[in-house]
Amino acid sequence: MIKGVLAMLFGYLVLGAVAAGTASAEECSGAISAEDALRAEDARYAAQTSNDFAAMEALFGADLVYVHSSAAVDDKASYIETMRSGNVKYRVMQRSNVKVRTYGCIAIITGNADFDVTVKGKDLSVPLRFHTVYAKRPGGVQFVSWQATRVP
Repeated sequence: MIKGVLAMLFGYLVLGAVAAGTASAEECSGAISAEDALRAEDARYAAQTSNDFAAMEALFGADLVYVHSSAAVDDKASYIETMRSGNVKYRVMQRSNVKVRTYGCIAIITGNADFDVTVKGKDLSVPLRFHTVYAKRPGGVQFVSWQATRVP
């Protein structure tokens, strides 16, 4: 019962955010499992560390909102462009201490991450706490939201 109420509340929040912005959310369908979400997250990490832009295009939802640990915000196009341009190169992406919660067709992964990234030629190691959201859609599971905070 509580999961159903939380899923409905989350759905209304997503719809409200979409209505306020310029992007429109694609419908999701079917139930997503924790394993589905973790497989999608693994595929995303592999695509990003290998600069597989075709895989990113398929894995990232058109309505992606990516909130960096710096508080900068990207959508799908701008986020992929940071990597395509060579300004950002993810070298290593690892997660730990994850918890996956599912609400119908939505999965939220929360945990810690350690990313080794090169930004405009400067190598950084970034420890993070994060949450990421995946939606199960007719075309597959898609990455639709990320928010991270640097660990001091």
